[in-house]
Amino acid sequence: MEKKGLEGTGLELPPNRHGNLKSASSDQEFKDILLQIKSSKAPAVINYGASWCRVCSQILPAFCMLSNSFPKLSFIYADIDECPDTTRHIRYTPTFQFYRDGEKVDEMFGAGEERLHDRLWLHS
Repeated sequence: MEKKGLEGTGLELPPNRHGNLKSASSDQEFKDILLQIKSSKAPAVINYGASWCRVCSQILPAFCMLSNSFPKLSFIYADIDECPDTTRHIRYTPTFQFYRDGEKVDEMFGAGEERLHDRLWLHS
């Protein structure tokens, strides 16, 4: 069976200690996660990436590691090739979108571990 989501990246990723890291490997799965974000009102960050994107592969281990530092935030990884309908609006990978109270409040393009950490701190 083909691995998808975070497992499909083939990267050595740090373990998630708080259960606050999910990945969407289909449009339906991603729609369900988006509904959870909207209904729970909890802060969340979505990392839109692609397995073929070198920059995405560079920032993903840091994204997973940061999920351990911000246990109140929900971390979601969505592969644009596995969720083609729900990620049609994404023009650049990686793209990070930040949600608060079910609404998108911020967006960051490209990698940069320190930039990402600062944004996460701001939104947590």
